[in-house]
Amino acid sequence: MTETSQRPLRVLAAMSGGVDSAVAAARAAEAGHDVTGVHLALSANPQSFRTGARGCCTIEDSRDARRAADVIGIPFYVWDLAERFREDVVDDFIAEYEAGRTPNPCLRCNEKIKFAALLDKALALGFDAVCTGHYATVVLNEDGSRELHRASDMAKDQSYVLGVLDEKQLAHAMFPLGDTLTTKDEIRAEAERRGLAVAKKPDSHDICFIADGDTQGFLASRLGTADGDIVDESGTKVGTHEGAFGFTIGQRKGLRIGHPAPDGKPRYVLDISPVNNTVTVGPVESLDVTALTAIKPRWCGTAPAGPGAYTAQLRAHGGETEVTAELVDGTLNVSFTEPVRGVAPGQAVVLYDGTRVVGSATIATTVRRETAVAG
Repeated sequence: MTETSQRPLRVLAAMSGGVDSAVAAARAAEAGHDVTGVHLALSANPQSFRTGARGCCTIEDSRDARRAADVIGIPFYVWDLAERFREDVVDDFIAEYEAGRTPNPCLRCNEKIKFAALLDKALALGFDAVCTGHYATVVLNEDGSRELHRASDMAKDQSYVLGVLDEKQLAHAMFPLGDTLTTKDEIRAEAERRGLAVAKKPDSHDICFIADGDTQGFLASRLGTADGDIVDESGTKVGTHEGAFGFTIGQRKGLRIGHPAPDGKPRYVLDISPVNNTVTVGPVESLDVTALTAIKPRWCGTAPAGPGAYTAQLRAHGGETEVTAELVDGTLNVSFTEPVRGVAPGQAVVLYDGTRVVGSATIATTVRRETAVAG
């Protein structure tokens, strides 16, 4: 059974100022739970975060969340988690890019902020659960254990960025939007019926702490520029760049290579070496990855024993691919049934057993079809 069938709880609803979290809070209150809304202030200077009605971290988002709480009829507070967010999410993001990896800040925010810092504080204050507007489902088994599953509507599923939650955190997580087959238009229509002014507010898709969406400019302002070479697979210099941190594995656009490849086909980023500040490019076929290793696994329940067959998701909006995986001495070894492309160290690999989220780990190295390439 899902969490919505549980006894009434004291629920802390994380309200970003967007439509999803507002409707989630409203549904929790309508289900009979004792709900309190909270908006997380994640920047010491909110004006430095994204502007416009995008639903995450600005002053106007805080006001939108407060207005929604007033309409729902629940208490509302703003909690300052700016320092924790800077340390655990922003600084981590910068450090990962500096090391030549490609992080997922939304996943890290869910792990460190919404279901660590926020949940710890909520439990200390006597709340039973934290409610968010994520599209995923928590299933309560007869033995009292809990499982994280995909949302009923795969088109909106967000279980990938929740794959870092452990069983203890799942025991105190509530996702009221996850087990209903409703389109986003229907969620907006529901918000409008409830009198929530955020009904027509645009969704947030960009990284909240990069105000203008210019990731390379953001990193350059913090890491500085460092001229380096762009080389092909043979090591021949084909261009220059102003910082290896400005590239990601699989990138095609913005390479600024002066002359075409001998075969006239596009080139893609194959490897990023922060040690010598070199970016390696080559044909799309060279992106084919057959296996990977991943570290820092986090399991949504008991860790799997022995090798097993699963499906894996490699990015927030990516599809599933069949894999075999085994945990060996704390490292997750994953082999793909068919090669996949665009896999970068620093990304998360999330394993699924059907709709159930098994767990998540951070990609450390990849093995390509032709050659083995360490991340």
